[in-house]
Amino acid sequence: MKPNILLRSAIVACLCFPASLAVAQQPSLTLEKQWETDTIMQVPESVYYDAKRNVLYVANIQGASNEKDGRGFISRLSPEGKVLEMEWVSGLNAPKGMGIYKNRLYVADLTDIVVIDIAQGSIVQRIPVAGSVFLNDIAIDNKGTVYVSDTRVGKVHRYKHGEVTTLLEGLKGPNGLLLLPGGAFYVLADGALFQLQQDNTLKKLADVSKSVDGIEPVKPGEFIVSCWPGEVFYVDAGAGTATKLLDTRDKGLNTADIGYNPQEKIVYIPTFNGNTVAAYVLKGI
Repeated sequence: MKPNILLRSAIVACLCFPASLAVAQQPSLTLEKQWETDTIMQVPESVYYDAKRNVLYVANIQGASNEKDGRGFISRLSPEGKVLEMEWVSGLNAPKGMGIYKNRLYVADLTDIVVIDIAQGSIVQRIPVAGSVFLNDIAIDNKGTVYVSDTRVGKVHRYKHGEVTTLLEGLKGPNGLLLLPGGAFYVLADGALFQLQQDNTLKKLADVSKSVDGIEPVKPGEFIVSCWPGEVFYVDAGAGTATKLLDTRDKGLNTADIGYNPQEKIVYIPTFNGNTVAAYVLKGI
């Protein structure tokens, strides 16, 4: 890898962009539960909604989240929660975040980006990320450039033209990544939502909570953000506020890397140690 030295100060630059510390109270926004699978998933960490094929992909770790044990697999579910194929693609280690470009599903798998041919339902490539430890989330731009976070090393890597380079480093627990069609790039790290600026610094948009995990866009500048311990927030980046919509910590249920169906406004939540996937409709939007 050839890290860009200019990016080493990314976190320091965040101090120049203070965000509101307020947690908004907007009772009109709610998550209403629609369904939940039986406890048949195997440590589900991420759900990805494939609108083109109208299917859900679920990344199952089935073991420790940091071990290369070959037990991980991807499931296919219907949007109503019916299991279509429990072990659609197997042979992964600890699969987490996912993204799609054309006919390929890209999966963050500890130290590799695993590429799956969706039509074939098989792994066609494993892209090693040198020096990585805990690859966590995936984002892909409209030209096929893949970005992946490494939570425990504090970096965001970029895979382009067959080469892996480091885009950002020195971050605190980077996890969820989001790339919008217009090029806006968002990063969840250090309990907050950041946006990458043109000068490759990060601007803090809102404080959220500990262990930020998944992010999905709802409206321009507004997002659903999950936090692994069991919280889901509605984040208004313009106002710098985070509205808590769900808290399942008292039930011992995690809320890991979420998926979202924008047409139906349904949020899909993998419960990790709860071994289920739950669906909630977003009300009040």
